Amino acid sequence: MTADSVLDSERAHLDLARTCLVTMRDAAERIADYGVDALASEALGRIRAERLAALEIDPHAPPFFGRTDNDITEGTAANRSGVETFHIGRRHIRDPAGDPVVIDWRAPIARAFYRATSKSRMGVTLRRRFGFHAGALSSFEDEHLDRGEESGLDSNLLRGEIERPRSGPMRDIVATIQPDQDDLVRAQLDESLCIQGAPGTGKTAVGLHRAAYLLYTYPERLRRSGVLVVGPNAAFLSYIAQVLPALGEGGIAQTTVDELVGHVPVRAVEPDEVATLKGDPRLATVLAKLVRSHIRKPVDDVLATVGDKRYRIPEYRVRRYVDDARRDLGDTLRWGVARDRLRQQLAEDVRRQREDRGGAPSDSETAKVARSKPVRAAVDELWPALDPANLLIRLFSEPELLRRHGGDLLSEEEQQTLLWAKVPRTARAAKFSAADAVLIDELHGLLNSADTYVHVVVDEAQDLSPMQCRAIARRCPLGSVTVLGDLAQATTAWAPGAWPVTLEHLGHPKTEIRPLTAGYRVPGEVLELANRLLPHVAVDVPPATSIRAGVDALTFVASAALVSAVQDCLSREGSVAVIVADDRAEAILQRLRDAGVEAATLDSSEVTDDTAASSFAEDDTPSGDRPATASDPNETPEIRVTVVPATAAKGLEFDSVVLLEPAAIVAAESQRVAGLRRLYVVLTRAVSRLVVVHDEPLPSELIAA
Repeated sequence: MTADSVLDSERAHLDLARTCLVTMRDAAERIADYGVDALASEALGRIRAERLAALEIDPHAPPFFGRTDNDITEGTAANRSGVETFHIGRRHIRDPAGDPVVIDWRAPIARAFYRATSKSRMGVTLRRRFGFHAGALSSFEDEHLDRGEESGLDSNLLRGEIERPRSGPMRDIVATIQPDQDDLVRAQLDESLCIQGAPGTGKTAVGLHRAAYLLYTYPERLRRSGVLVVGPNAAFLSYIAQVLPALGEGGIAQTTVDELVGHVPVRAVEPDEVATLKGDPRLATVLAKLVRSHIRKPVDDVLATVGDKRYRIPEYRVRRYVDDARRDLGDTLRWGVARDRLRQQLAEDVRRQREDRGGAPSDSETAKVARSKPVRAAVDELWPALDPANLLIRLFSEPELLRRHGGDLLSEEEQQTLLWAKVPRTARAAKFSAADAVLIDELHGLLNSADTYVHVVVDEAQDLSPMQCRAIARRCPLGSVTVLGDLAQATTAWAPGAWPVTLEHLGHPKTEIRPLTAGYRVPGEVLELANRLLPHVAVDVPPATSIRAGVDALTFVASAALVSAVQDCLSREGSVAVIVADDRAEAILQRLRDAGVEAATLDSSEVTDDTAASSFAEDDTPSGDRPATASDPNETPEIRVTVVPATAAKGLEFDSVVLLEPAAIVAAESQRVAGLRRLYVVLTRAVSRLVVVHDEPLPSELIAA
């Protein structure tokens, strides 16, 4: 077949797929509710809404992006060639007869599209990739694996898709998933993974696509008990919000750690050393001892009245009930459940006494005894109701209480560090810090059960404190996790700095650590420079390599050339950032404005939310240059230059980055290793080019041997 005839045939199949998708959606809209009962109607409505959301038609996403021709053992009347063709897309599409028109990328048969090679064909004779322009199929590229033809990353269409300009929220990468990524995406539900990914290797995308794969493969288990995605901040969650819906998956809980533990408002900021101490796992033991200290030993019988008769529950039996609850507390029993059980045990004791006397008490009568004033008073005395926020206030306000429960774990100096100078009158008046909120969540976990999930995806996990890890672990006590991060980018003072420690506190100590080292976002020259810091910031992290060499990707100039360097970046396409040590941001902003450069700070009102979403959010997936955005000449000119304090650069990306005085960024941190990690982060924010502006000597760790 000629290239034109192939395109005509594939365009006809594309039209068929689009027509069938519309038909499937119309059929879902016509699902009838026969009004059996309210519960059935509610369930049907939910199923129909989920189905319609999964079939939502995105005009910018073609129904398929690839195809495989597979060997079959025997030809059929309809297919004498012995080849079976599968078009691969974001969701399954069938024709009215029920035959597949497009295969979901997660289906087992689609795996060969990502994994087949000329040496291991997996039954594939031909792999075809498609190019699209404005929604129309415009080109194709074939790999005849049975002839030994294999393009790999040299595929023009694959590289073109990888480097396609992008803006706005993060998009899926189903068309460009590489074999090392696919191996992680298709890991089984019972397998926990820790993905150590260098900048631009696609670790975030891999984690999200794994969630989509698990939802497809284990629908009953996961739709019933759920998947939770934990991100570092609200901007990140907004950035990734459309990835899973674009893959036909919705209803996944997405939150930040702060939202997860948001039982109290956070209104205080404390020094790093205090936050680090509060994030120490020893505090979990202190809090558990504090809670247990409220259990009282019975000293009297409990008297319960039923009608005109009184029943005595002997002290020794009450003590046995309390001891049973104390023994189970923490492992199989939460404090609040133990209170309910103790009330029920006392009521059941009365039931047995009434039965021994020939009575026949009903369940409702026994429940009434459990709610009676004497029983409630006894339980309140022996096993009182506790409030997490008030407990923490007492612990950090009463030196003797802290010494009693933490004296064997915390030094005198550490105890003094934790004590509050000013004691709030009420929990509502207290100014809790973010670290306090995590401790309050720990107390909530001791007192009451939390919502749980079968699978949790945790991004930027290298920055979590042990206590934050425990908060996440409580939400996934029996399931699996996908842990994403980069130890070289750990910038919080409380970060453990080692995956085994983090995984231990996440409750999955045997999780396999898998590296991703092929970088798609950061140009090779820039990545090579950043990799020089790895031996000094994360010895066990393998260096990343880049598939993108970049054009004029790395240059060094003197500080006098700052403005001209920025203007040169503005002459090219895309966004521009000037990253500086925090205390120099305002001065550099003013210097640029004095030189006539339209610039804004990262948090300036002059930067719109849309601009922030399109230019500043790091797409930890393959990326290329972005085109400049056309603007109306009558409107205010778009501000393309953003002055970014170094501590705010994490998670962001820009087409061009002008980095001012690396030595000052390192010196701004309290410890040199922390400064070098900060420098590693800012060095890897550039998508296309990095200009290093300096007069001060570069950090010695950055200079090649």
